[in-house]
Amino acid sequence: MRKITDNSEYPGYLLKCQEELLLDSGKIISDFQVAYQTYGKLNSNKNNAILICHALTGDQFPAEESPITKKKGWWDLMVGPNRPIDTNKYFVICSNVLGGCVGTTGPNDINPKTNKIYGPDFPTITIRDMVRVQKILIDELGISKLLSVIGGSMGAMQVLQWAATYPESLKSIISIAGSLKHSAQNIAFDEAGRQSIMLDPNWDNGRYPEKNKKPENGLSVARMIAHITYLSEKAFQNKFGRNLQEKKDLSFGFGIDFQVESYLRYQGKSFVDRFDANSYLYMTRAMDYFDVSSEIQNNKNKIIQNGIRFLVLSFTSDWLFPTKESKEIVSLLNSVGSNVSFAEVVSDRGHDSFLLDEPQFFKVCDGFLKGIK
Repeated sequence: MRKITDNSEYPGYLLKCQEELLLDSGKIISDFQVAYQTYGKLNSNKNNAILICHALTGDQFPAEESPITKKKGWWDLMVGPNRPIDTNKYFVICSNVLGGCVGTTGPNDINPKTNKIYGPDFPTITIRDMVRVQKILIDELGISKLLSVIGGSMGAMQVLQWAATYPESLKSIISIAGSLKHSAQNIAFDEAGRQSIMLDPNWDNGRYPEKNKKPENGLSVARMIAHITYLSEKAFQNKFGRNLQEKKDLSFGFGIDFQVESYLRYQGKSFVDRFDANSYLYMTRAMDYFDVSSEIQNNKNKIIQNGIRFLVLSFTSDWLFPTKESKEIVSLLNSVGSNVSFAEVVSDRGHDSFLLDEPQFFKVCDGFLKGIK
């Protein structure tokens, strides 16, 4: 049984599913829920719906103030009235992913079989599992074909998974700063972050929620490591250089001397207030396991028959998901006969460029969406 209700904890809605979901790992999740938000109106033909897939630390609030941080939506520049994803025209859906910590079932929720918090007993998930849950939501909303599925970074992984697994259910995708599979370097960064969490004594083998603890230090360091990868060298240099933090001379100690140190510590500290450490472990592992290449190859006939249009976007200074990886997406899609467009956006801001004010990026996305009928 499935039921949509208002979300009592956050703005938006909950889809409660009293059923079993078989995961790629062979494990089963039962009685799960999906937290989501919508913007705009679904038209009578139900053909103006766009699904937005969020990145690792995102949530279901791209276009409104976050109820957790009280800051603007993470994609406020992209989604809204008269924005590239125009909510006057499109019905926009964004859900918190499976394994998340903003309302959708994840490791910090209650296991219905034990009535205890899942913690480390939560099953390992994949990007495909996340997309399976999104498909359940879209089906429940009565939408047979999405106008587009759009996302950046981990969101781009979900986008490509949609095209590979459910090609009959969408007209187009926009893959932004993504890849066909996680690189060895990115897996290495994820592992460094996970180890920082798991080596924090408060992690307690993932049982910290039961003891009302948080591995704050480990999660903070994990965020610091990741945040370095989101910016380019030039972005760091332009923003901070070697400027000292509220002092004229070096301290000759291990406190904060440089502005960039203060910035990273702030990013780490603020992150622990809004994100769950176990969710971070599970979601980064899902990214590591991602490799959609063979599935696209195997489903190429369905992809072609359904006439999916692809837009693949990269940024010149993104070294986390560099342009060469987006070109690999384009090459594979071309090899199976897909309708694919590609654009490399000039930006010196690094991987996070897709979240920032980049007019060329907005223009390309806007033009592509207007061409989808």
